[in-house]
Parts: sequence; C-alpha cells; structure tokens
Amino acid sequence: MTKLISIVTPMFNEEDNVTALCDRIATVMQGLPYDYEHICIDNCSRDRTAALLRERAARDPRLKVIINTRNFGHIRSPYHALLQAGGDAAVVLAGDLQDPPELIPELLRKWEEGFKAVMTVKPESTEASVMSFIRKLYYRTINRISDVPLVDNATGAGLYDRAILDVLRRINDPYPYARGLISEIGYPVATVPFVQPRRTGGVTSQNFYTLYDLAMLGITKHSKVPLRLMTMLGFALACISLLVASGYLVAKLLFWQSFVLGTAPVLIGMFFFGAVQLFFLGLLGEYIGTIQTQVRNLPLVVEAERINFDRPAPVEQVNECK
Repeated sequence: MTKLISIVTPMFNEEDNVTALCDRIATVMQGLPYDYEHICIDNCSRDRTAALLRERAARDPRLKVIINTRNFGHIRSPYHALLQAGGDAAVVLAGDLQDPPELIPELLRKWEEGFKAVMTVKPESTEASVMSFIRKLYYRTINRISDVPLVDNATGAGLYDRAILDVLRRINDPYPYARGLISEIGYPVATVPFVQPRRTGGVTSQNFYTLYDLAMLGITKHSKVPLRLMTMLGFALACISLLVASGYLVAKLLFWQSFVLGTAPVLIGMFFFGAVQLFFLGLLGEYIGTIQTQVRNLPLVVEAERINFDRPAPVEQVNECK
C-alpha cells in the first residue's frame, strides 16, 4: 500500500510565493513513490494568498486549504495545521520558500531509515552575521539550561511520523513550542543541514517580537533553571549586601571622624539592585504569562473555511479579516 505524506505549509501574505511553492512541491512529489496531500493554512492574509489557494484547490484535489477567521500568530496556526495531517508522516515547510521543497526527498530518506523525527538545521545561512551569532548563542544557552536537549539551529521545518503526531494530538497545549515538544517526546531526531536561501518574494512577517516570543517559549516551556537562578542569585546578593553593610559599619565605627560614605556608592547600589529586580520580575512575568495562556485553554485557531477536506467547515466563510 502506498504511503501517504502530508505536506503542511503555514502562510501569511505569501501571494508572491503560493504558485511557485505548490508547483515545486508537486514536481518533487511526482518523482517519489508516495501519495501526498498538501495542507496550506492561511493565517488571515491581507493580500491575495487565500484567493490563489482557492483557485488552485479547485483544480487540485490534493491541495487542502484552511483559512483562519483572524491572524492567530506564528505559533498556533502552523501547529493547528500540523495536527490536521492524515498521512503516515507530515512534512512541515515554510510558505516563503526559505525551506526548499527539494529537501523533501532527504527528509523522507531519513524517515525510511527509521527516524520518527527529522529536522532541518541551518549551520550556515545568508542572514546577517549579528543574527547568526545571536541565534547560536541562544541555542548554546538553552541547551545548557533546558530539561531536554533541543536541536541546534533548527528552522522549524522537518518531518514527523504519525506516532509523533498522535502524541501531539493528546497534548493539550494552546500555545506550544513545537520544537521543544518533539524533544520532550523522546524519539531520536535526525537532522538535515542546508544553507537557507534569502526570501525572493514578499516581505517576511518575522520581526524582533516574534523571534523574542519563540526564544522565551523555549525557555519558559522547557526549563526551570531561570527561576532557580533568581532564588540563588537573590540570596547571594543579599549576603553580599549584608557583608558590605557590615564593612561600612565597622569602618565608620573605627574612623568616625574621617570616613565619609558619599552618595556615589548609594546611587550605584540602588540602580544595580533595581535593575536586577526589574529583570527578574520580567522573567517571572514570562512564566506567569505562559501559565495564564495555558489555563485559558483557548483553541489553537478558529477556522473560517475548509477546502478539499472530507468534513465541512466548522463555521461559515468569513470574507474579511478584522
């Protein structure tokens, strides 16, 4: 029996890339001994992405389309689409062609070797050297503090076996860090390195906030080390403060007439401890925010329309995104 491969593509304002992406995926899959479905989820694009997907889906029954009622963000929408995959394995590729569809044969080869999870990694890329340095520093740091080791320089693209998808469906996480969950599940992860090309069409929706969001998710979801560092560092600073205060007291008692404290040490100390407290309060707030998101138990997305799926759309089509 021919194996079914689900190819999952999240999209937002990708009208310049829709046609090329679908064409390249179809070309690649035609040369492979698999049947496939291509699931595209449109995160309420403001351009013609949804219209182009509808037009192509009308001609291609393999193309399945989900259109969200609004923009649910770069975390929830791709994860929801992944959970809709019905294949023996699911391949996740970005809609901007920076994860080339030509990587699919290599991902499938690793899968056939027995790996249930295969991730693409970019040890090199065409991004700015500063961003590359920050990314490597982040992965080095998070792997030191994380409860489970994460895959360095993972791009988010990859292949996941049905066994992993079944586990993910049982995890009730409304705001998941998918790369971390894959590591938490525990199956060995194979990697496929490649040089990520620059985007040639459209404008990326990634910015400092979305990258920061991903970075903090990786920390707050998979490590308690920062919380414990707060406690230990707070205790250490309290001890140092007590020792400094005791030293000043002894110095003042011994040299009452000549020893003057001055305002500079007081101001420096106040600013230092204030900065430390604000930093830790912000970090603690990230953990509390993660808990608050979890307990609200909201759906990953709300669908406005489904095309070429067996079951009908859960709600009526929405023509405009708010």
